[in-house]
Amino acid sequence: MAASERVRIGIVGVGRMGRRHAENLALRVPGAQLVAACSPLTEELDWARDTLGVRGLYKDYHELLADVDVDAVFLVTPNALHPAQIIAALKAGRHVFCEKPLSLVTDECLAVEAEAARHPQLKVMIGFVRRFDASYQDAQKSIAAGAIGRPFMVRSETCDQNDPSGFFVRFAPSSGGIFVDMSVHDIDLARWLLGSPRALRVFSAGTVAVHEGLRACGDVDNGIAICEFADGRMACFYASRTMAHGHETATEIVGTDGRLTVGRDGRLNQVEIADVHGIRTLTTPTFYERFADAFLREEMHFVDCVRHDRTPALSLHDATEATRIGIALRTSLAERRVVELA
Repeated sequence: MAASERVRIGIVGVGRMGRRHAENLALRVPGAQLVAACSPLTEELDWARDTLGVRGLYKDYHELLADVDVDAVFLVTPNALHPAQIIAALKAGRHVFCEKPLSLVTDECLAVEAEAARHPQLKVMIGFVRRFDASYQDAQKSIAAGAIGRPFMVRSETCDQNDPSGFFVRFAPSSGGIFVDMSVHDIDLARWLLGSPRALRVFSAGTVAVHEGLRACGDVDNGIAICEFADGRMACFYASRTMAHGHETATEIVGTDGRLTVGRDGRLNQVEIADVHGIRTLTTPTFYERFADAFLREEMHFVDCVRHDRTPALSLHDATEATRIGIALRTSLAERRVVELA
């Protein structure tokens, strides 16, 4: 398409995260035009129409793909639907942005890669939003410039505030498990910051500390994992859905000449409150507040890639590898053994 044209986008899934993307695409992303929305829920389509003025409203995904006014789709749908929906969009000639993970099955990731290779003119990008966070980008550039020597270990965690409503329990059967749903971000970060090494073997363990309902689908609400990469590089991951105080995303990269840390304390801002209860700071409530700017940068990057025929900053293979490692960690948790990936 001509660089001067706006990318006409149809968003698929207008729930909690879909509305965030929809608002950005409609109001904040230069060169984007939100022209369609798809959801099986009438109230979600009503919201898109009444709040953002979206004209094309569809309950059927294939009807949206048949809309000639749609250049690209944003998929913010259940994890298990991602691979089939990406492939259908590519076959319909649409560019695709899809929220992570790419799939819950490695073979489906490879099938998406193969289909994308048949449509080299189309852009496909998976939403590993932390790569677009200013702090993580600064860390990656510093590491690449040799600031800490040769990086050899990453410790990374994703910790969500406890949700007593039981949302995660209801979501768990289709999420892919805590390592695929949550730690996949940390896995992708580790590969990116360490220079995309090949994973050799993984081991994981977990516990149900709060949400007993997770036992029915074999998931946990707190998990730890180790990944060994080629050339002696390593990564440790921690995922939690039960933090009492708020959301924390933190990553430490250790090199031969130093250490670099991103997001150590989970602060919402730099304000300290001192009163009769002591000295304290406010904590980031959810992942979205922590990465709101990164989500906008990510969306802008994808739209620019479509408008200017540029290659996205992260490849489908990156998404496949992160998912493959996450699936191996899920297997390790279920079978209580080391899983070889080589």
